[in-house]
Amino acid sequence: MERLRKDLLRRIEEVAPALTRRQFVSHESGLALLDTPLPYTEADERLLHVSARRPAAKPRRDGVVGHRLQQRTPSRWMVRGIPIENPARLWRQIGGLWELDDVIAAGDFLVLPRRRLATIEELRQEVEFAGDVTGGVLRRALEEIRIGAETAEETRLRLLLTRNGLPWPELNIDLRAPDGRFVARLDIAYPRYRVAVEHDGRTHAFDEKQFARDADRWDDIRSQGWRHVRILSHHLRPDERVAVAKVTEALIENGWRPGQP
Repeated sequence: MERLRKDLLRRIEEVAPALTRRQFVSHESGLALLDTPLPYTEADERLLHVSARRPAAKPRRDGVVGHRLQQRTPSRWMVRGIPIENPARLWRQIGGLWELDDVIAAGDFLVLPRRRLATIEELRQEVEFAGDVTGGVLRRALEEIRIGAETAEETRLRLLLTRNGLPWPELNIDLRAPDGRFVARLDIAYPRYRVAVEHDGRTHAFDEKQFARDADRWDDIRSQGWRHVRILSHHLRPDERVAVAKVTEALIENGWRPGQP
C-alpha cells in the first residue's frame, strides 16, 4: 500500500504543471496529498483524480480520471504547490467511492485537532450543503467519526469493539501516576473500568531498544491498576472475534456488564 501511495504522489507531481487554473487534484488523490489513510486495494495502481467545476470543461488527460463538478464558490488549498479543494469537500467526494469504514477513518484523520484540516461540523455542513451519496454513507459516517483517533488501525479497532456491543471508549488520553508523572498515552481507554486497549502493529518489534521501552511502558500501565490489552494482527485476522473477546473479558473482569455504558 505504501508503494502505491508513493507512486500516486509521483504521478500527481508529474501532472500538476499541466493543470489549468480551473483544475485541481480531487477525491482520494487530494486526500493522499494530505497524508490521509487510503483504503486497501488489490489494483496495480491508484487512480489519479482531477476535477474542474462548471462551467469549466471536464479534465481530459491520459492516466487521469476527470470530473466535472457542480458549480460552487472556489475553496482552494495548496499542498506541496499543488491545488486541491478544502479537506471537507475532498472527504465528501470519496463518499461514493469508498466503503463506510474507510470514509470514517478518513474523517477521524481530518478532524484530529493537531492536524487543523477540518472539524466535524465542517464535514457535516459540507454534506448538508452538497448532499449525501447513495446509501447515505456520509451521514452514517458522521455518526461514528470521533476526535482523538491517530491512526486508521485505531479507528477500525474502535469500530469493531463498539459495533459488537462494547462501550464507547475515550481516545488517546494521557495516563498519569498519582504524583502527576506521565505514564503512557492510551490509544483506546475505558477509564471507568481501568482498561486500556492498544493496537500493536509490531512496528517496533525489530528495534530492540524501542521494544524494551514498550515493554516497560506496558508494565507501568499495569502498575497503575489498569488492565492492558494488546491487540495484534492474529487477533483480528482471520477471526476478529478473538480481539472482541479479549477486550470483553478484560472489561467484565474489571466490573463492566453488557448493556452498561
